[in-house]
Amino acid sequence: MNLLSRFRPDEFTIAMLATVMLAFLLPCRGTSAGLFECLTGVAIALLFFLQGARLSRAAIVAGALHWRLHLVVFAATFIVFPIVGLILRPLSGALLTPPLYLGLLFLCTLPSTVQASVAFTSIAGGNVAAALCSASASSILGMLLTPLLAGLALKTAGGFSLNALQSIGSEMLLPFVAGHLLQPWIGGWVKQQRKVLGGVDRGSVLLVVYTVFSGATLSGIWHQLALGPLLALFAVSCALLAMMLAITAVAARALGFSREDEIAIMFCGSKKSLVTGIPMANVLFAGQPLGLVLLPLMVFHQIQLMACAALACHYAGASPPLFEPESLRAAT
Repeated sequence: MNLLSRFRPDEFTIAMLATVMLAFLLPCRGTSAGLFECLTGVAIALLFFLQGARLSRAAIVAGALHWRLHLVVFAATFIVFPIVGLILRPLSGALLTPPLYLGLLFLCTLPSTVQASVAFTSIAGGNVAAALCSASASSILGMLLTPLLAGLALKTAGGFSLNALQSIGSEMLLPFVAGHLLQPWIGGWVKQQRKVLGGVDRGSVLLVVYTVFSGATLSGIWHQLALGPLLALFAVSCALLAMMLAITAVAARALGFSREDEIAIMFCGSKKSLVTGIPMANVLFAGQPLGLVLLPLMVFHQIQLMACAALACHYAGASPPLFEPESLRAAT
């Protein structure tokens, strides 16, 4: 039972699956669709506002101190990941449908997670401070680099328009900057209300998921998804994560980092942010069917949680335990 529980989906993943099912059975349409679209825009802005309010100036300054570690993480996140995604292009039309490959390539351009990177680094006995600074800086850079990388990588696929940069600025970057400017006054309160406001984060993502998959249902996109490409997506996602874990571990050892730094590099450089990715896809691919584009990110999210939980316990020298609810909530 303990072994089986390691592969049990976390609460947030279960909530996403339930939201997808709701969108399949009761999709929003007509007037309600317009209402949900407005609510989604507000939720995305609020999400990035709160992220800006949580990050202190001290964290930004501290992020520059361990520059060698951060450069390795940034290289893995924004250079190696996209290159691997482009190398997998022959899979499009062969193992994966073009929309699934488009989603996989978009996944490769996203920044790292913050909470999950820190949580797993802590469990494994790694450099938690470096993981926090590196993953936080990755999230900030991702708001600028992800649209640019997506524009370069997805241009030939017709899945991205540079006009989306304006939407990124108005719906994500400006709220983030506003939240950060107000951080000296509201930062303490935001941290004290972390559990409550964490629900805002997850709620905004679920709202986007419902809106996106409602559109997918109404457009009949699910008839395009066969079992073969879905199984192939799981296999490719597992292989992608395993490859990036191996690359970051080998690079850390080759460059002479300590064991603690190696752990931070592995967990920060191998994961992708679901919380950032879903709202960003909603902006970057506005007006396009997003159901199959977002599916690779949702699959990769669950795989990285399970694999990294087991790996963290391996580094800690303990048998992988049950997922703790708080760790799972933080791993989004």
